[in-house]
Amino acid sequence: MKKKVLYIGNQQTQSSKATLTTIDTLSKNLKGEGFHVISASGKKNKILRLLDMLFTVLINRKNTVSVLIDTYSTQNFWYAVAVGNLCRLLHLPYIPILHGGNLPERLQKNPFQSKKFFHGAKACVAPSHYLLNAFKEQGYTNVVFIPNSIEIDKYPLKKRESILPKLLWVRSFAEIYNPLLALKVIERVIEIYPMATLCMVGPDKDGSLQLCKAYAQRKKLPVMFTGKLPKEEWLQLSQSYDIFINTTLFDNTPVSVIEAMALGLPVISSKVGGIPYLLEHKENALLVASNDQEAFVEAIIFLCYHTSEVKAITKNARTKVEQFDWQKVKQHWLTLLGE
Repeated sequence: MKKKVLYIGNQQTQSSKATLTTIDTLSKNLKGEGFHVISASGKKNKILRLLDMLFTVLINRKNTVSVLIDTYSTQNFWYAVAVGNLCRLLHLPYIPILHGGNLPERLQKNPFQSKKFFHGAKACVAPSHYLLNAFKEQGYTNVVFIPNSIEIDKYPLKKRESILPKLLWVRSFAEIYNPLLALKVIERVIEIYPMATLCMVGPDKDGSLQLCKAYAQRKKLPVMFTGKLPKEEWLQLSQSYDIFINTTLFDNTPVSVIEAMALGLPVISSKVGGIPYLLEHKENALLVASNDQEAFVEAIIFLCYHTSEVKAITKNARTKVEQFDWQKVKQHWLTLLGE
């Protein structure tokens, strides 16, 4: 009989306003390893979504070995707390998967709810050493490190012999990811390299996409907005670009950055949250100060002029993310779910 696992999170990928998240990829991978995975919820209405999450746990509690709970730092934190409360009531083992780059602040802001939720878990899974350390510093001893995984063979490595300022940005359009900065960067870069271009891939989350489109149109910037793309399409699109920029204001361990590293794209990222635990400056990426337009521009110029540095950075980046391949990561999950 297959072991039954419940996976509770925001399963919104059927919407044009969502991208693949861990609930989609990890569920698929666990099913491939022989688990019976039941997930929720894809309801768009927030109240109905919460009710669906709770109802899914309630009716599927029998023979469930663990309940995985995607745990973010913003409003969705309260979904996780509610599901955790129900799991404790039903004596179901649950495992929060820590995603929110701002979760350390949530521990400070809501200490009572945090302690009850996280201390009551079978284990907490941190996909970054940033969150692992932050939770340990707050006295949590049940935290384990399991990185976000990719299937490395699906990411063709392109070795770029020369670098042009052809910039790629992949993320949901949300204020927290600072997409407007990418436009300000290309606005400055074209003053130096008139042939520079920017492609921004991702769906709108909070109205930021329209703001960015309006800014690009007003400034007559060479920017292409693709909207949400299937993974295969943006991976193919990436072959036409030379530099990946990550402009986020808060972050944990973004899968899009891991994917860029796997593809051989040199990454420039703001140095925030868990990013310095994933990327090392001039070792496997370039790190710059948060929300610093000129720092991004200088990093782009550096890459364009230092091909040998790019080769070393991208080689090191690919070597690092090969450790995130599902074939290596899965053993951690099999051990945790088998305990």
